[in-house]
Amino acid sequence: MNTETYEYLSDWARENFAKGRAEAQAEGKAEAMAEAVVIVLNARDIQVPDELKDKILECRDFERLNAWIAAAATIESSEALLDEKL
Repeated sequence: MNTETYEYLSDWARENFAKGRAEAQAEGKAEAMAEAVVIVLNARDIQVPDELKDKILECRDFERLNAWIAAAATIESSEALLDEKL
């Protein structure tokens, strides 16, 4: 069944489908932002220890991820990323 064209008949189904879709989109956005932090650091030849990389990739806080993306463009070491104040 193609859920993109299926029209749910009940309000409950429509609401819960929309909620699930919104949550999935937010999760995907956070994942992409976390990956962007690592990509920027790698592009700048800044080494990212596995422990820090895991912490970055697990983060789902949009405010923190935005701050990390901005910081990744200017910091001198990956450890400095943790020193950034939100």
